[in-house]
Amino acid sequence: MTSDATTGAGMALGYARETAGMHPLSPQIDALTGAGVDPARIYTDAADNPESVSSTPPRQGLTALLDYARPGDTTVVVGIDRLGRNAPEVLATARELSGRRIGLRSLREGLDTDDPAGAMIVGVLASLAELDAEIEGQRRSTARPRTDSTSTVGRPRALDDDQIDVAERMRAAGQPVPSIAAALGVSRATLYRTLAERRSVR
Repeated sequence: MTSDATTGAGMALGYARETAGMHPLSPQIDALTGAGVDPARIYTDAADNPESVSSTPPRQGLTALLDYARPGDTTVVVGIDRLGRNAPEVLATARELSGRRIGLRSLREGLDTDDPAGAMIVGVLASLAELDAEIEGQRRSTARPRTDSTSTVGRPRALDDDQIDVAERMRAAGQPVPSIAAALGVSRATLYRTLAERRSVR
C-alpha cells in the first residue's frame, strides 16, 4: 500500500490557491489532508503580487499539478473557485481537466466527478469554456467602434442566455443553487434573481 491517497484507479492530487486576506493556504492544506490527500501531493499557488509587472502571473502550482497528473487521477480542491482567479479561468481549468480525463472533487460544494451528477456539472463547465472561447472569437472578429447615441448604459448581466439555460438544466437535475452559482462564478443572489427574471418573461 502506497502513502499516496487514491481515488478510484488514480491518485488524489490536492490544489490550494491563496487569495490575499480571504483564502489563506494553511486552512486549505489542512482540509485537503483531512480529506485524505497526501501532503506531498498538494500543489499551491500564493496570492498574486499586486506590484507584479504581469497582469496575469503564471500559476506555477497548478501548472506543476497538471504536468504530474495522469488520466484517472483526481484534482481535489476546497472550493471550485480555487481553480481560477475568475470565472473564465475556472471554466478553462475545468475544461482541461475534463479533456485530459482527470477527475475533480470540490469539498465545499460536494462535487465529485465519480458521481454522475458531479460528472455532469464538470461537463457543463467544460462546455461553457468552449462556448466562451467561441463567443470571444466572434466578438473579436465583429468588433467595431460604437457610435450609436441610442446605446444604453447600465450594469451588464451576470449571466448570458446560454449560461441561464445551463443553470436551469442543472437545477432541474436536482443540483443545489449554491453549487450551481459556484460553478457559474456568480453569487447565489444573482442566480436566484436571474432565474426568477427568466420565469417572469415566460
